[in-house]
Amino acid sequence: MSALDAAAPYRATPGGAAGLLLAAAPYAMAALRRIAPIAGRGRFWIVTRYDDVLEVFAADQAFGVPYPANLDIITDRQPFFLGMADTPEYGAQLKRWRSLIRADDLAALGEAAEARAATIVAAAGGRVDVVDLVRRVAFALYSDFFGVPDPAPGRLAIWGSRLFEFQFTGSPDDDAWVAEARTIAAALRDHIDRVIAARRAGPARDDILGRALAAGYDATEIRTVLLCMIVGGPPQPPMVVPNAVEQLLRRADWLAAAAAAAQANDDARLHDILIEAMRFDPLAPGLKRTARADYRLAQGTPRATTIPAGSTVITAFASAMRDPRRVPEPERFDPDRLPRDFVHFGHGLHECFGRMLNHATLHRTIKPLLARNPRRAAGAEGRLRKAGAFADRLVVTCD
Repeated sequence: MSALDAAAPYRATPGGAAGLLLAAAPYAMAALRRIAPIAGRGRFWIVTRYDDVLEVFAADQAFGVPYPANLDIITDRQPFFLGMADTPEYGAQLKRWRSLIRADDLAALGEAAEARAATIVAAAGGRVDVVDLVRRVAFALYSDFFGVPDPAPGRLAIWGSRLFEFQFTGSPDDDAWVAEARTIAAALRDHIDRVIAARRAGPARDDILGRALAAGYDATEIRTVLLCMIVGGPPQPPMVVPNAVEQLLRRADWLAAAAAAAQANDDARLHDILIEAMRFDPLAPGLKRTARADYRLAQGTPRATTIPAGSTVITAFASAMRDPRRVPEPERFDPDRLPRDFVHFGHGLHECFGRMLNHATLHRTIKPLLARNPRRAAGAEGRLRKAGAFADRLVVTCD
């Protein structure tokens, strides 16, 4: 099977050694927070306390993102703000694309996510794979919002997810993986180019592509940013929402509270419950940064450590959200936490571009299912299965 015809959204296989390591990560991080909060040797370091994680995220001049090598493969060496340092080009591109997202988009996206999910759940006959539900909603929702239709049913979800996995976990030294990423990225770039050409020749539409064309943005930049939005945006919900549902299934009282909020159309309460559930199993254990120069982390504290230039630093934001020094009673489920307790979407210069879209849509995507009182399906399929760090399957039954 060619890369273009891949049937699975991720290259990682369910379970295995990677799954065991990820399952053990919360316990390892708790130990490191106590005994070695800045742990490392040579060119590899891991940072686990809240203050230190945010310091690394905020110190972009010292800790750059490691994304450019993989981004160059995906974009064919076109610049995208995710891979840039804090330069005038970064600021200008980010400002251009932020200006295209309007305040009323958030409410409309939330309503559309809920409507799409309700249709899928109603047709499911009382048995739903949460991962599949969220993936279908997310890619259809953002395909419409960005203005990039699916080239074939389900194809955008496969291509976007495969490139997301390569972008954040792939090695540029893995020849087979690079070849796959090049093939998929080239096909997706070509597809977006055809969409742009068709839209130039057709009637105007009010979506991100239509707004960019109306604003006179460069066609290559439009293709690059839409490509990166597809790769970086819709793959996130099917990773984090099933994780949150699994956490609710482990807590009958909070599952009932989420169902009650969904049934009462209390979207604000449902949002807060879901965001808190995500804290116990977020998007990933951590994100990578690369030390641009020697840097004294946690200066003035007993744990102060010099991170050598060239080091890879894992900023364990999952650990930061469970650090009792800054997050009160971190093992207690509490939807009333302050926003500062959450680091779901990064912090600082490269905080997730789509964080507000996630806040508007994640709870609305799962709302129709929660309103039907979901319960675990019998057997192994009723437990969250992962492919590496990615949610792979979680089947529930519902009213």
